[in-house]
Amino acid sequence: MPLTLEDRTVIADLIASHGHLVDAGELDRMRELFTDDVTYDITDLGAAPIAGLAALREAALTLGDANPVAHHVTNIVITEASGGGARATSKGIGIHADGTCASVTYQDSLVRTPHGWRITYRTVLARRTPLTSA
Repeated sequence: MPLTLEDRTVIADLIASHGHLVDAGELDRMRELFTDDVTYDITDLGAAPIAGLAALREAALTLGDANPVAHHVTNIVITEASGGGARATSKGIGIHADGTCASVTYQDSLVRTPHGWRITYRTVLARRTPLTSA
Protein backbone atom coordinates (compact mmCIF):
# COMPACT_ATOMS: atom_id res chain seq x y z
CA MET A 1 0.00 0.00 0.00
CA PRO A 2 1.45 3.41 -0.93
CA LEU A 3 2.32 5.81 1.85
CA THR A 4 -0.32 8.47 2.32
CA LEU A 5 0.29 12.06 3.28
CA GLU A 6 -1.06 11.14 6.72
CA ASP A 7 1.47 8.27 6.98
CA ARG A 8 4.30 10.62 6.09
CA THR A 9 3.16 13.21 8.65
CA VAL A 10 2.83 10.61 11.41
CA ILE A 11 6.26 9.13 10.61
CA ALA A 12 7.94 12.57 10.58
CA ASP A 13 6.30 13.43 13.92
CA LEU A 14 7.41 10.09 15.38
CA ILE A 15 11.04 10.69 14.35
CA ALA A 16 10.96 14.27 15.65
CA SER A 17 9.47 13.08 18.97
CA HIS A 18 12.58 11.02 19.76
CA GLY A 19 14.57 14.08 20.86
CA HIS A 20 11.74 15.48 22.93
CA LEU A 21 11.23 12.24 24.85
CA VAL A 22 14.91 11.53 25.42
CA ASP A 23 15.77 15.10 26.38
CA ALA A 24 12.90 15.14 28.88
CA GLY A 25 14.05 11.81 30.35
CA GLU A 26 10.78 10.14 29.37
CA LEU A 27 12.49 6.87 28.50
CA ASP A 28 9.46 4.82 29.54
CA ARG A 29 7.60 6.34 26.57
CA MET A 30 10.04 4.96 23.99
CA ARG A 31 7.48 2.32 22.99
CA GLU A 32 5.60 5.20 21.35
CA LEU A 33 8.50 5.36 18.89
CA PHE A 34 10.04 1.89 18.69
CA THR A 35 8.87 -1.70 18.49
CA ASP A 36 9.57 -3.80 21.60
CA ASP A 37 12.21 -5.74 19.64
CA VAL A 38 13.89 -2.68 18.09
CA THR A 39 17.51 -2.90 17.04
CA TYR A 40 19.39 0.36 17.65
CA ASP A 41 22.58 -0.10 15.68
CA ILE A 42 25.39 2.11 16.98
CA THR A 43 28.20 0.05 15.51
CA ASP A 44 29.53 3.13 13.68
CA LEU A 45 29.89 4.85 17.06
CA GLY A 46 32.08 2.00 18.33
CA ALA A 47 29.50 0.02 20.31
CA ALA A 48 27.48 -3.12 19.72
CA PRO A 49 23.89 -2.84 18.46
CA ILE A 50 21.33 -2.49 21.22
CA ALA A 51 18.50 -5.06 21.05
CA GLY A 52 15.10 -4.28 22.54
CA LEU A 53 13.44 -1.41 24.37
CA ALA A 54 14.63 -2.41 27.83
CA ALA A 55 18.26 -2.49 26.67
CA LEU A 56 17.85 0.85 24.87
CA ARG A 57 16.50 2.47 28.04
CA GLU A 58 19.32 0.95 30.11
CA ALA A 59 21.95 2.17 27.62
CA ALA A 60 20.64 5.73 27.87
CA LEU A 61 20.69 5.57 31.68
CA THR A 62 24.19 4.07 31.69
CA LEU A 63 25.48 6.88 29.47
CA GLY A 64 24.32 9.31 32.15
CA ASP A 65 25.91 12.75 31.92
CA ALA A 66 27.58 11.81 28.63
CA ASN A 67 24.15 12.00 26.96
CA PRO A 68 23.59 15.10 24.85
CA VAL A 69 21.51 17.76 26.58
CA ALA A 70 19.59 18.27 23.34
CA HIS A 71 18.78 16.10 20.33
CA HIS A 72 17.67 17.84 17.14
CA VAL A 73 16.37 15.98 14.08
CA THR A 74 16.09 17.53 10.65
CA ASN A 75 16.05 16.73 6.92
CA ILE A 76 13.62 13.81 7.22
CA VAL A 77 13.18 11.90 3.95
CA ILE A 78 10.58 9.11 3.92
CA THR A 79 10.26 6.40 1.27
CA GLU A 80 8.09 3.34 0.83
CA ALA A 81 9.57 -0.05 1.63
CA SER A 82 8.45 -3.47 0.53
CA GLY A 83 5.76 -5.20 2.53
CA GLY A 84 3.94 -2.01 3.45
CA GLY A 85 6.72 -0.59 5.58
CA ALA A 86 8.68 2.61 5.26
CA ARG A 87 12.25 3.82 5.41
CA ALA A 88 13.37 7.20 6.69
CA THR A 89 16.68 8.98 6.61
CA SER A 90 17.24 12.03 8.79
CA LYS A 91 20.01 14.12 10.25
CA GLY A 92 20.61 14.33 13.97
CA ILE A 93 22.49 16.99 15.88
CA GLY A 94 23.45 16.37 19.50
CA ILE A 95 24.39 19.27 21.74
CA HIS A 96 26.57 18.33 24.71
CA ALA A 97 26.68 20.05 28.09
CA ASP A 98 30.06 21.63 27.26
CA GLY A 99 28.60 23.27 24.14
CA THR A 100 30.19 20.93 21.62
CA CYS A 101 27.98 19.21 19.12
CA ALA A 102 28.03 16.18 16.85
CA SER A 103 26.14 15.23 13.73
CA VAL A 104 24.76 11.83 12.78
CA THR A 105 22.56 10.32 10.11
CA TYR A 106 19.67 8.14 11.24
CA GLN A 107 18.53 5.37 8.89
CA ASP A 108 15.23 3.95 10.08
CA SER A 109 13.08 1.00 9.06
CA LEU A 110 9.46 1.45 10.13
CA VAL A 111 6.45 -0.85 10.32
CA ARG A 112 2.76 -0.35 10.93
CA THR A 113 1.65 -1.87 14.21
CA PRO A 114 -1.78 -1.98 15.87
CA HIS A 115 -0.60 1.12 17.78
CA GLY A 116 0.59 3.02 14.70
CA TRP A 117 3.94 3.43 12.96
CA ARG A 118 7.02 2.35 14.91
CA ILE A 119 10.76 2.21 14.21
CA THR A 120 11.90 -1.40 14.15
CA TYR A 121 15.53 -0.82 13.16
CA ARG A 122 17.64 2.33 13.52
CA THR A 123 21.19 2.70 12.28
CA VAL A 124 23.15 5.68 13.61
CA LEU A 125 25.99 6.81 11.38
CA ALA A 126 28.48 9.39 12.65
CA ARG A 127 29.21 12.31 10.39
CA ARG A 128 32.99 12.70 10.68
CA THR A 129 34.19 14.35 7.47
CA PRO A 130 33.01 17.37 5.51
CA LEU A 131 31.80 17.27 1.92
CA THR A 132 34.28 15.73 -0.49
CA SER A 133 34.05 15.37 -4.24
CA ALA A 134 32.77 12.07 -5.60
